[in-house]
Amino acid sequence: MKRLSFSTLMLWGGLAFIYLPMLILVIYSFNASKLVTVWGGWSLEWYAGLFDNSQLMAAVGRSLQVAFFTALAAVTLGTLAAFVLTRLPRFRGRTLFGGLVTAPLVMPEVITGLSLLLLFVAMSQLIGWPERGLTTIWIAHTTFCSSYVAIVVSARLRELDLSIEEAAMDLGARPWKVFILITIPMIAPSLVAGGMMSFALSLDDLVLASFVSGPGSTTLPMEIFSAVRLGVKPEINAVASLILLAVSLVTFLIWYLSRRAEENRIQALRQAQEA
Repeated sequence: MKRLSFSTLMLWGGLAFIYLPMLILVIYSFNASKLVTVWGGWSLEWYAGLFDNSQLMAAVGRSLQVAFFTALAAVTLGTLAAFVLTRLPRFRGRTLFGGLVTAPLVMPEVITGLSLLLLFVAMSQLIGWPERGLTTIWIAHTTFCSSYVAIVVSARLRELDLSIEEAAMDLGARPWKVFILITIPMIAPSLVAGGMMSFALSLDDLVLASFVSGPGSTTLPMEIFSAVRLGVKPEINAVASLILLAVSLVTFLIWYLSRRAEENRIQALRQAQEA
């Protein structure tokens, strides 16, 4: 009988440590009992009850809305910052700019949230904008997530072959056209990865949203945190299970499309070599 190696045991132990709590959460979302820790049989009652819980569903909608716009803004700003850091290697203040881009990665969220809160309060007193709510949450999340996108896209830009872009410009293409038609398609996987990471980070954030939110802008993590202090409700397990299902489906779809695109690219290269 073949013995399991230490690395295999550590691998399965790590996977169980990460995914076993999620599996338990999904199982208990079908619990018929109102007590989360007591199993009362299988039931879909709590999934059906989600539509009657207007407060929780409103928080889900706000979180999805903020996460979607955060992903768009973070990918745009992060890509521009990565392009500056990789394609403009020498300019005055480059070290300071690089430090400012990566600072949110190492800055404690409590410090970042407090700093943004003071900034928004000062701006509101001076110019009357912004009022604390979904807009301030979106700005805070974009500031935080842009750093992750910049790091991911920078790594991809450094691996690109510049001769392809130089050849396009030698043939008369303008820089903006080269960037849109050549650079963006080549860094598309990193853009998708950065967008998914930004969406997940925004959807999961509690600390920043707690500092900069206002009346009527409670997000899903804030709603769950408030409810958990009074005891975990079965509806929370149900909504968490639906989010896990949605994220898993989107991740699988992106992986499948990326794999198909890579297979088509390899097939086109082989056909071109044979021709």
